[in-house]
Amino acid sequence: MPKLSTIQCEHGTSQSMKLDTKQKKYINIIIVYPFAILIFSTLINLTFINIDSLQISLPTEWHLHISILSALVLTINHSLLMTTTEITRVKFRMYATPEELHERGFSGKDISKDGIQELQRNHNAHRNLTENTCFFIALALPFILTTPSIAATFLWLMGFALCRFGHTISYLVGSTNFRSIFMTLSLLAMYGIASHLIISWII
Repeated sequence: MPKLSTIQCEHGTSQSMKLDTKQKKYINIIIVYPFAILIFSTLINLTFINIDSLQISLPTEWHLHISILSALVLTINHSLLMTTTEITRVKFRMYATPEELHERGFSGKDISKDGIQELQRNHNAHRNLTENTCFFIALALPFILTTPSIAATFLWLMGFALCRFGHTISYLVGSTNFRSIFMTLSLLAMYGIASHLIISWII
């Protein structure tokens, strides 16, 4: 397997590319990042959340209220990205299919670089939301069936939904720092659910 510091050239020969100190630092941060979030979420669960041993039961009315609210926030988030994507298409005269493009008398050459970048911004934000939401649902469903505390349910479910909305807004307005913060907090919520399930399973 080729090393990270090696890239493959077109003619089949490999060219060495040394990483500078800053790049090595970022790679180390990326490797440690998910483990640090998992440890932090576990500490929050152990310190502030009252976790009982794993027992399957029907969720209470409050659990359902919180689940419904978090689902509504995620739906609004999806709708926002769907809307901004279509507005971007109209603004820069881009269309969903080549047929629509030709029907209106345009070609791919007529699309500006700014338009392509803005459409990519919306697509990337939408993909990121979809990918994270899939894993969130896979964890949230068994989580809610163990009837966790109301505090844990609100913290992790609503926390995830609100932070994903903040991530979307930050992505659309181009705020890199806030986007990173909301990404970290949404992962903290997702890992919080995972660590909660593991702790309740063990004790």
